[in-house]
Amino acid sequence: MSSFSSRWGALAVLCAVIFLDALDVSMVGVALPSIQHDLGLSTSSLQWVVSGYVLGYGGLLLLGGRTADLLGRRRVFLVALGVFAVASLLGGLVDDGTLLIVARFVKGVSAAFTAPAALSIITTTFPEGPLRNRALSVFTASGASGYSLGLVISGLLTEIGWRWTLLMPVPVAVVALVAALRVLPRGNDDTAEGGHDVLGAVLITASMLLLVFTVVQAPEAGWGSLRTIGSLAGVAALLGLFVLAELRMKHPLVRLGILRSGSLVRANLGLLILFGSYVSFQFVAMQYFQNLLGWSALGTALAFLPAGLLVAVTSTRMGEFADRFGTGKLIVVGAAALAGGYAMFLGIDESPSLGGLVIPGMVLLGIAFALSFPSLNIQATSGVDDDEQGLASGLLNTSGQVGGAIVLAVVTAVLTSGDSGGTSIGALRAAIAVSLVLALVGLGISALGLRSRRRAPAVEQEASVYETV
Repeated sequence: MSSFSSRWGALAVLCAVIFLDALDVSMVGVALPSIQHDLGLSTSSLQWVVSGYVLGYGGLLLLGGRTADLLGRRRVFLVALGVFAVASLLGGLVDDGTLLIVARFVKGVSAAFTAPAALSIITTTFPEGPLRNRALSVFTASGASGYSLGLVISGLLTEIGWRWTLLMPVPVAVVALVAALRVLPRGNDDTAEGGHDVLGAVLITASMLLLVFTVVQAPEAGWGSLRTIGSLAGVAALLGLFVLAELRMKHPLVRLGILRSGSLVRANLGLLILFGSYVSFQFVAMQYFQNLLGWSALGTALAFLPAGLLVAVTSTRMGEFADRFGTGKLIVVGAAALAGGYAMFLGIDESPSLGGLVIPGMVLLGIAFALSFPSLNIQATSGVDDDEQGLASGLLNTSGQVGGAIVLAVVTAVLTSGDSGGTSIGALRAAIAVSLVLALVGLGISALGLRSRRRAPAVEQEASVYETV
């Protein structure tokens, strides 16, 4: 097998897996009422079918990325993918709600290792430049497509039975595992130099788990409750101890100097806003379409189809656009489209126009994901050394997942703050407004980033003039 074909064969496998990882974040959503009815779960227990996955995924991503660097990216990817397949099978077969939540948590943990390992395999297999940009655009668009199409696929499968939403990934994961054993380059079993920062891993993982747990539970416990405030204080204390530990470690889990990269920090903030605002909007839109308008699960899922199709169709072109226009410009346009989509949905009422509101709004959100998601991934990993690619991708994915949990908790609190149970037009608009405000903040951050990149060449040119004098 030629080097060229083996590279793209490996990419195909990695794209299939990231598609599954993203799919699992959203696919269970439409099936939740059926799961609740069949397993006899309370509403508070039901949320953990979703939150369990987020806890495992968002809480362990940093550890997953660094583990891939230290133990070998290929090795970590294969083991985690095998665990994902087994957990998917168990989740689809269990008849107990607690076991289902445990299976979802284990799936989230496995995804926390496959996602950064897969991204770092790409960035160490494809040389930096147009070839890597194209590979990253296809990879990240696969993740965005999986998330966007998750509701559509869930709507179709739920018509047959909710268990199929959990069992469907099993054969795909098994096929991907067999293919990965053949096509993934063994060079990605190489390990980075450095020891294992056990203390740092424990502290950062505990802080992320506690943070996600706190924001998920805050609407029920109360944002001003002693429990919530105490938990947030615990998160701050754990993060403070983590920083102190990393400054003293010879081989830290997170080299804090990596955060001096302005482009990396902006990419993390950008993905936090993009993913957090969209997860929240999706939750609100499902309440609107199903509870207020009375749409079926399949009809609600199909409302999201334009965004998912747009991302899937444009996936292979984003690398070319990044080469031609630069990631900064694409991120700015994507942020503007995101804000525009949310702004359109502020006009919802009891009889929305498909052609005048729903479809155009979804198209704008699809454009936002298609442009921003690949560009943010390219921006976050550009200029990062090979032995820290797993760290960079882990940081980025952590920002997205934790952002999703935090923003969703805030939006849920806004949505349920009145007496309508979150189904009045006023409550729905207020919740969508939170996503809109975040999108505008993201637009401002991306615009400042574009301005700083324009100023950098001018500074370098001025310096070169002084050097010649």
